[in-house]
Amino acid sequence: MDGVPRVPKQWHPGSEEPVALRFSVLGPVRAWLGDDPLPAGSPQQRALLAALLLRDGRTATASELIDALWGDEPPSQALAALRTYASRLRKTLGAAVLVSESGGYAIRSLPEGALDHVNAQELAADADKARAAGDLSRARDLLRDALALWDGEPLASIPGPYAETQRARLEEWRLQLLESRLDMDLEQGFHAEAVSELTALTAAHPLRERLRELLMLALYRSGRQAEALAVYADTRRLLADELGVDPRQGLKELQQRILQADPGLAEPSAPKAEPVVALVRPAQLPATVTDFTGRASFVQELSDVLAAASSEEGRVMAVSALAGIGGVGKTTLAVHVAHQARAAFPDGQLYVDLQGAGSRAAEPETVLGAFLRALGTADSAIPDSLEERSALYRSALDGRRVLVLLDNARDAAQVRPLLPGMEGCAALVTSRIRMVDLAGAHLVDLDVMSPEEALQLFTKIVGEERVASEREAALDVVAACGFLPLAIRIAASRLAARRTWTVSVLAAKLGDERRRLDELQAGDLAVKATFELGYGQLEPAQARAFRLLGLADGPDISLAAAAAVLALPAEATEDLLESLVDTSLLESAAPGRYRYHDLVRLYARACAERDEQPPSERAAALSRLLDFYLSTAAGVYAIERPGDRLVDHLEPTAYPGLAFEDRHRAQDWLYSEAISLLACVRQSTKGGFLRRSVDALWASVDLAESGTNSKAYEGVASALRQAAQEAADPHAEARALVTLAYVHYYTGRFDPAREAAAQALELAAETDHLTSCWASNTLGVIALLQNQYEDGEAHLTRAIESFRACHDRAGEASALCNLSRIHLATGRTGSAVSLAQQGTDMYDDMGHALKGANGRYALGLALTQSGRLAEATARLGEALTVFRSSRQRLWEGMSLFRLAEADIAAQRPAAAATNAETALTVLRGIGGEWRRGNVLVVLGQALNAIGHSGRAQVCWRESLDIFQTLGAPEAATVRALLNPLAVA
Repeated sequence: MDGVPRVPKQWHPGSEEPVALRFSVLGPVRAWLGDDPLPAGSPQQRALLAALLLRDGRTATASELIDALWGDEPPSQALAALRTYASRLRKTLGAAVLVSESGGYAIRSLPEGALDHVNAQELAADADKARAAGDLSRARDLLRDALALWDGEPLASIPGPYAETQRARLEEWRLQLLESRLDMDLEQGFHAEAVSELTALTAAHPLRERLRELLMLALYRSGRQAEALAVYADTRRLLADELGVDPRQGLKELQQRILQADPGLAEPSAPKAEPVVALVRPAQLPATVTDFTGRASFVQELSDVLAAASSEEGRVMAVSALAGIGGVGKTTLAVHVAHQARAAFPDGQLYVDLQGAGSRAAEPETVLGAFLRALGTADSAIPDSLEERSALYRSALDGRRVLVLLDNARDAAQVRPLLPGMEGCAALVTSRIRMVDLAGAHLVDLDVMSPEEALQLFTKIVGEERVASEREAALDVVAACGFLPLAIRIAASRLAARRTWTVSVLAAKLGDERRRLDELQAGDLAVKATFELGYGQLEPAQARAFRLLGLADGPDISLAAAAAVLALPAEATEDLLESLVDTSLLESAAPGRYRYHDLVRLYARACAERDEQPPSERAAALSRLLDFYLSTAAGVYAIERPGDRLVDHLEPTAYPGLAFEDRHRAQDWLYSEAISLLACVRQSTKGGFLRRSVDALWASVDLAESGTNSKAYEGVASALRQAAQEAADPHAEARALVTLAYVHYYTGRFDPAREAAAQALELAAETDHLTSCWASNTLGVIALLQNQYEDGEAHLTRAIESFRACHDRAGEASALCNLSRIHLATGRTGSAVSLAQQGTDMYDDMGHALKGANGRYALGLALTQSGRLAEATARLGEALTVFRSSRQRLWEGMSLFRLAEADIAAQRPAAAATNAETALTVLRGIGGEWRRGNVLVVLGQALNAIGHSGRAQVCWRESLDIFQTLGAPEAATVRALLNPLAVA
């Protein structure tokens, strides 16, 4: 130290960066210069600073400030103390900021944005303007920004009557802003998300009726009518007990409207111009072709229908259905007309390929989920059932002018839930069948091109100069193509790419082909013959790629997977695939992903059966693809579960998979490839493929555990089990049964899970030690959940011994954590904590982040029951963070549920209600009804503790219904909770 006193950095008049000075009063009273905090002094000195800041630059006299700091009992030297505080603040802030004036003080010369409460005022004013203009989305965002400026209690720890008054005012203002934001949340359809926040707010402010009203509306719109009515009953009882008054008229009217199931409550009360969801204008139409040719009468006919629908006089939704054989140009025409009509549908255009000509047409539920997301609906607000999604979809389109293009539909039943249903909207549908049963649709039958149109299209692609001198040959070419647009485009593209060919050369090549006009009348055969034209002009390497890639099931294929099918480097594979895209025989679904038109895929497979030599190459290609998926999935499994011995006991592969630098990229691959991976596994159930398929499914168990792909995973597991039975392969059957046991357990179906695990254990007992270990572990967990503790302990003890025998520390850690829960359920709390800690430590030693979170989950349960609640909350919070980052929605929801249990034990019922409500939202559609029932029990306990006893009864009754339906023993616990209330 040099002995020189250190003076805080100050801002002086003329300094270059006055904007760096800023203050906060919406929390602790603080000051900063840039990012450096400035000393604000003692509580009384900060009280002076707050009093001056809240006067918005106006001068406060000394007597006013003395009253503000000390009220009716100022100290004898109050004026001197006031001057001392002012002098210290002036040294810190600068003389130009804190000025003396007329015997008082003022804060002046503050830069724009320097004071948080002024910023909040401006944001709130802008929000009011946005709401008045109908822009609810922007208004909500502005209010969120304003509310984010609060940092705890306003004027925290500031003494004096003035601070107390302002503190109450600022808190009331915050609540008003919060109510406005929540009101707009409900107006835009975010009722499910609002429930947990409103539950916590009503617990913190039980007498605030507006919050109760919003909670009732949010619950009602979330399909929880009984809980909404219970909120009213709780409110009426509370107001009578505390204030001796009845609920205000608005609350009474809302109760009556809920009792009457008023349709007006089902949707926001805002004008129709304000959609239920955040306003998003989707623009999903595929690109139109630049050489679109002919079809003038069809273009005019369809354009007139769309124009009538979009006009001010339009009173009904317009539906136009185009029918025709594959390759006739239905999609091209529909996309062209849709682009021309875009201006008439300013609120957006939606598009989907319904894959109706294939064996696995798109499910309407899936399509509606994608449409709702495109229209701005949050994932958490999208309901599960087809009927609810369709209703929300129509609500989202109400008051909007949107064009929907439903391409390649299977039938009218697939289309009906996807129709907008609102005036001003329109739908274009393309299909191979004529939809005579689609009520009210304008039907258009699309035939092949006329000779003149066909020649025009051919000329546009090939070039005027080459066609002009060989017009007759060009007519021969388009006639050989059957005047089918796709066939003409393929042939013309090949000719355009070969400058040494003449049109006559192409015509001569086509002259030896079958009579395509005759085959045109045979439906799909005409399409196949047309594809033959393009296929016959491929180079040998292109033709091989075309044939082999068509063998793979799944909606599309990645570049890496395609390289495995072709046994080529990625660069060479990409060149081949892009050349196939140029010929229109393959589509580029997204960067690095490719797909066939469904009819082209069928044709490619026919070519493979006919032309691939030797025939064994077809099986070899699919074998390489399966190897790729198994190897890559095993790598993902190893990254997620370091030390787990499963990867050492998988079937060997001849073709390598991808390698990843970190677990997040590995997860990205697994979830992006889920559908294609499962399709490959399901396809590969014969001969030497079966065991590798089973192992690939086991290695990708995260798809089932996350809840995201449980249904598809279960279907594949069932198919593999059946294939293993038919093949009399007990090894494969046992492993398939383990995957079935997993998915049944994760979806809350414990009886079939126990049956599958028991069968796996029996089959694997002598031949597959690792499968036997995991089957025993799974049986132990299921026994725990079914209250069969003695059996569970026996299974888990056997699993621990078996895992140790084969040096599988990850498996041992899993069984230890599961055994911890058996000890916990049987009252051995101390040993439960010890076992869970031991398992967690083992996971941590192996660097096992994801399963380490499962260990912390088990440890959190044990710590909760042992009364070590702070530690329990910390461990469960750590687990929650990992599960969220790993996209494990099932365990994310269960961690929130366990945090709610810990909150109940710690007498934090408001926090418990928030966590339980969030758990219900996260677990919606996954995890099964048993888990939902348990969350409802805890939510009811939390609600009861914060005075919402009516809602608590509703939650408990719903959980009782669940447990009684399942025959679960938890029903007795719920009855005990309900009985005291029933007696009262």
